[in-house]
Amino acid sequence: MPSHIHLIYCARDNNPEIILGRFKEFTSKQLIKTISTNTQESRKEWMLWMFKRAAAKSSNNTNYQFWQHDSHPIELWSPEVTEQKADYIHNNPVASGFVVEPWHWKYSGAIDYSGGKGLIDILYL
Repeated sequence: MPSHIHLIYCARDNNPEIILGRFKEFTSKQLIKTISTNTQESRKEWMLWMFKRAAAKSSNNTNYQFWQHDSHPIELWSPEVTEQKADYIHNNPVASGFVVEPWHWKYSGAIDYSGGKGLIDILYL
C-alpha cells in the first residue's frame, strides 16, 4: 500500500487529467523539497538518485520523477459504486495490517466519516 495512492476526486470542468496532473506536480515538488532539506533522512541521497534516474528515462522530466505517468481511473457512475470504492480505500490500511480500524489511519478520510477531523478537508460523498 505505501507504494501507491487511491483517491476520489471530482473534476467540475470535466478535466480529470488536468486535476490529477496538478496534484502530481504539486505533491512531487513538495516531497522532493522536503526530502532534499531533511538533514535527518538517512536515505536522502539514495531516494534523490532514484528519482533522478527515473527522470532520465522519461522525456517529460528533466530533474526528478516522483510519480509514474500512468493512472488507472475508474468512473464512479452510481452512489453504490462510489460508496463501494470509498469503503475499499478506507479499508486498505486495515487489510495491509497497518491499523486495526480505518479511522486510525492518519491520512484517511475515514476519520471524518467516523466523526473526527482528518488532515485534509473533504467533501462527503
